[in-house]
Amino acid sequence: MAGPLQGVRVLEFAGMGPGPFAAMLLADMGAEVIRLDRPGRTDAGAAAASAPNPVLRGRRSVAVDLKHPAALPAVLRLIASADVLVEGYRPGVMERLGLSPESCWERNAALVYGRATGWGQSGPYAQRAGHDINYLALSGALDPIGSRGGPPVPPVNLLGDYAGGGLYLAFGLVAAVLEARSSGTGQVVDGAIVDGAAHMTTTLHWKHATGSWNTERGTNILDGGAHFYGVYETADGGHVTVGALEPQFYAEVRRILQLDGPEWDDQRNPRLWPELTRKLADLFRTRTREEWCARFADFDACFAPVLTLDEVAGHEHHTARGTFVVRDGVTEPLPAPRLSRTPGRLPAGPPRAGEHTEEVLREAGFDEREIGELRAEAFR
Repeated sequence: MAGPLQGVRVLEFAGMGPGPFAAMLLADMGAEVIRLDRPGRTDAGAAAASAPNPVLRGRRSVAVDLKHPAALPAVLRLIASADVLVEGYRPGVMERLGLSPESCWERNAALVYGRATGWGQSGPYAQRAGHDINYLALSGALDPIGSRGGPPVPPVNLLGDYAGGGLYLAFGLVAAVLEARSSGTGQVVDGAIVDGAAHMTTTLHWKHATGSWNTERGTNILDGGAHFYGVYETADGGHVTVGALEPQFYAEVRRILQLDGPEWDDQRNPRLWPELTRKLADLFRTRTREEWCARFADFDACFAPVLTLDEVAGHEHHTARGTFVVRDGVTEPLPAPRLSRTPGRLPAGPPRAGEHTEEVLREAGFDEREIGELRAEAFR
């Protein structure tokens, strides 16, 4: 079956982080994505990459020098047939290239114009350099992450670049495409990481306002402060997780671990959590990770091992669901979420830069003479 976004054409201006991730999500769900690459890119997205970057899967690639005078009219012709444009430059760069939203709408009034940045298109930080960790810091999403008495801990770049950035941008693009199909009018989707990351803290703000969330890290139920919701080291240096929030699951953990003393009875008393956490930590260090997995295997106790990147694809749950494939030596997660009637599909692997230049230009109506001239100038 074709994906749910079949018939949606996306023009992606090559970039890093949230823009390419959003484009991957659209491609996974069946959208046609044409990536405008920089001439001379020889890898698949990362400097000196030894394997293609799967984030760039599902595209066709056109190599174009956007600063060349011949590029602008040709790119505008490509934009005329697109539903979505995705760019990730600093505010003002596309305008200087002659590709402002207004210029694009003159050619295509229904175009959805997606802009992936860290700080957003406006505000005093808009022109500042930054990376994932900076955007999380300013959004309020970084401060709650970490151990009691320690500093905030960067959650790799998953929470900012990919969740607060790429996922939110993709959602906004699909929403705007749906609206444009009824109104006939496009709009700008300002996909700022700082906005998406801030939006994800909605529940934390509510909990804090109602007195159920402390600003001191590692003292709350969901940040590792509670003994029944945390990560524990095992005898072999591995780790396991316990997430027994509800009383019935907590009771099951107590039964399996034989936690019979009265100190375990008052589950929600935060004064007891530090000492009970230490006791559980000592207990989990007495067995290996796999021994604990075997002990919890047949019980409903909100328990799971912490898997490494090398282990995850081989776990029985993922093999049963077909969550991963290995292609070109790289483990790739399959498209998510899973739709029952028009599911996403694993698209073709990442293209070489410029692999489809002539093909795409021909489809856009350029004749052979025009293609030859463009190939000698802007499109290489």
